[in-house]
Parts: sequence; C-alpha cells; structure tokens
Amino acid sequence: MSNYNFRNLHNGPDILLLPNAWDAGSARLIESLGAKAIATTSAGLSWSRGYPDGDTLPLEQLLSAVREIARVIRVPLTIDIEGGYSDDPAAVARVASGIIESGAVGINIEDGAGSPDLLCAKIEAAKESAASSGVDLFINVRTDVYLRGFAAGDEAVTEVVRRSELYRAAGCDGLFVPGVADPASIKAVAEAIGPLPLNIMLVPDLPSLEVLKETGVRRLSSGAAIAQAALATTSRLANGFLAGSWGEMFNASADYTMMNRLFV
Repeated sequence: MSNYNFRNLHNGPDILLLPNAWDAGSARLIESLGAKAIATTSAGLSWSRGYPDGDTLPLEQLLSAVREIARVIRVPLTIDIEGGYSDDPAAVARVASGIIESGAVGINIEDGAGSPDLLCAKIEAAKESAASSGVDLFINVRTDVYLRGFAAGDEAVTEVVRRSELYRAAGCDGLFVPGVADPASIKAVAEAIGPLPLNIMLVPDLPSLEVLKETGVRRLSSGAAIAQAALATTSRLANGFLAGSWGEMFNASADYTMMNRLFV
C-alpha cells in the first residue's frame, strides 16, 4: 500500500480514525470493520510480545510484529516506535529502515522526557534513511507536553507550537498531541501548526467527532484504550473461570468461523 494513499487520508474530508492494533489478529479484525489504515499501540504491542512499554522492545521483536501485521492487511500500516528505541539517531535510522522493509509506510516517534533537539536529530536521520530507500515515510511526531504535564493552559499551547516548529523543520509530516482535550486548546494548536495535520488521542472527556473536526483535528488515535479494554475483559473472564464461574463467558464472543475467514 503506497505512502501516497496514507498521506491522502489526512486531507479529509473526514477525520482519520485509527483504532490502534497490537498484533496481526487485532489488526486484521480492525481492518475488516472498515478502518482505512492500521496503526499500532506501542503499549499493546509490547505487552503482546512479553515486554513492558517504554522503549524496551527488542528490535527483532518489533520488526517481526510489523511483518506479521503487514502480511494480513491491505490498508496502509503505521508503527509506533516510541522514542526510536535509542538515543543514537543512527540507530533510529536503522529502526526506520527496518520498519519500511517490513511493510509499513509510516511511523510515530515521540519526544517523551527527552530533548526536542534530540528528537529533531532522530527525525532527520529517519527521513534520510527512508529517502535512501526510495520511500517517502510519513513521520508522525508525538510531543508529550500535555501527557506528561510539562505545561498547562496557554503555556502548554505555546510549548506545543514551539516544538512543532522544530519538528517540522526537521522533516516531520504530522503532529501528535496526546492528552489535549479542551476544544479551545485543540483549535489553537491546529491553527498554529499550519499545514501539519493534527493527531490527538482518545481520552474519556474528549469532545464529539463533529466538534473535533471543527477545531481542526485531522487524525484521532485510540492509543492503548482498546488493548487495555481487551485485557480487562480477559482478566475479568479468567478470574471468573478460575473461581468456577463462567456464565458470562459466552455473552459476547467473536464468531469462530468469521475469525477464521479473516485469514484465508
């Protein structure tokens, strides 16, 4: 699936909705429900491979997961690579190259608690690596100003915009601002970052899609929410089963035949 198609999904008229997947099975199921692209959640993917979230997933495990997902879907695939799994821009470039070779057309990379200047170097390295591969990789950059509470109110908007200018100059293609939920703040950020499509994350008090569209949001990610809900359901049902109670087990169950057909 071409990067051109993925880029176009950010240009409307509707918000690009990404119910983040965590493995090949969840990705194929989400695709079958009408998702126009598949994005991964780093938390869900890391947990599914037996690692904690937070730049701890071994590269071979990440690339294996990307290949498994790419094999079963036909829509564009973008991968959350957290902070790039290294503070060395050259190592991040190798991660980006591996992601491309494994079948993805986009990545998410974040600043976290690190220096914006360091993230700029990582963006530039990833962009150069993609160019050398002949791929116009879509780099969606996540800034954690809101998520980590680095600033609040107008100061948060100002800091997000300041970082966005640095990241845009380094070559990013989109800006992800998880944690922002206030319509006025969302609109201020969207207007300030100009042509960069604004991506926000699902949170409990988020406004409706109609309001988000009016404020300038172009992409909405579910983050780890679906994976966490699935694991919470697993925990509840397994607890009941271990206690000798399984009355709830078959109340809502994916059809076996339907699931099998997804992979034929």
